[in-house]
Amino acid sequence: MQRLQAYRFELQPNGKQQRQMRRFAGSCRFVYNKALALQQERHKAGEKNLGYAALCKALTEWKAQPQTLWLSETPSQTLQQALKNLERAYKNFFEKRADFPRFKKKGMGDSFRYPQGVKLDQGNSRVFLPKLGWLRYRNSRGVLGEVKNATVSHSCGKWFVSIQTEREVDQPLPQGEAVGIDMGIARFATLSDGSYLDPLNSFKKHQQRLARYQRAMSRKVKFSNNWKKAKTNVQRIHTRIANARKDFLHKASCQISQNHAMIAIEDLRIRNMSKSARGNSEQHGKMVKQKSGLNRSILDQGWFEFRRQLEYKSAWNGGFVVAVPPQYTSQTCPCCGHVSKDNRQTQARFECVDCGFEENADLVGAINILARGHRVLACGETVQSGRSVKQEPAEATQAIAA
Repeated sequence: MQRLQAYRFELQPNGKQQRQMRRFAGSCRFVYNKALALQQERHKAGEKNLGYAALCKALTEWKAQPQTLWLSETPSQTLQQALKNLERAYKNFFEKRADFPRFKKKGMGDSFRYPQGVKLDQGNSRVFLPKLGWLRYRNSRGVLGEVKNATVSHSCGKWFVSIQTEREVDQPLPQGEAVGIDMGIARFATLSDGSYLDPLNSFKKHQQRLARYQRAMSRKVKFSNNWKKAKTNVQRIHTRIANARKDFLHKASCQISQNHAMIAIEDLRIRNMSKSARGNSEQHGKMVKQKSGLNRSILDQGWFEFRRQLEYKSAWNGGFVVAVPPQYTSQTCPCCGHVSKDNRQTQARFECVDCGFEENADLVGAINILARGHRVLACGETVQSGRSVKQEPAEATQAIAA
């Protein structure tokens, strides 16, 4: 099987290379914004959106204009990749996976991508990027496979390169048994075998310090040197929070995916779960402060990223992930099947009002998730209003049974 894998390293460019990378990132941002403005103008005029090929033709015209001749100093492929990013953003919007594309701002997500022409010299810890030459990088691990593309990004005053490789590996055999996972806040992940992972709460640990630096930043004159220094301190804390969370999620997902052949998880809608309860001017929300704290705790866990990592790491290890409907998993008794909200009178304790079964509520949810995952695999079960609706057998199955 073919495996695509990315390796991220910190670059160590000299002064000239840093100026060039800032110029390349700015050019890609300019092309993205200009193409987005063109698409919006065409939409207002009642015309169809331009495709990627038409935008590339427009890019050639922009590079020939006297006021934008400086675009020629940037590699053409990186500018074309910016147009591909815009096309992907529109596709995600129309398929309801993301919001409408917005204009990019300087200093926010500065990056550019090389689809080809990248060379890697691991022995000397350097990488070759077109129109930048050889750049040294912090060689923290070996890179396996053939280099396919590279993305250069800027974050918190540092430049990074993400190198994607492709290699052929043997199909691994799955290890371990099936497991169900219930995601939570008091417990980050509760497994159906009784084990659980405590949450990291990276943002909560740095929340007070972050607020102190943000208050100091608000007292500075905007865009002054002192304001920029204060902004750097805030960015540094945000980066530390994100890195700690990412490290925790990678370790947790590796541990679970390597030891279980099938993983059943809830198909959670994180965006809906973390919506604000503030309401509007006509209808005010209720318990806004409490809901705000809950939303903050949900987003601090990184559930969506954890699921994404589980899916591709399970495939690497020969296993798979099954997403099941989350309705009533914490209100269903695993012994008698009785469903009632009275079964879970507290956040941590489950007690069936029908048969008297008692257990930790998160563990009960994980057991029900695993059972539901088996039913989904067996007959494509869907769950609606607490009732199991099984799929009818296929015609081929009926013929065999006959």
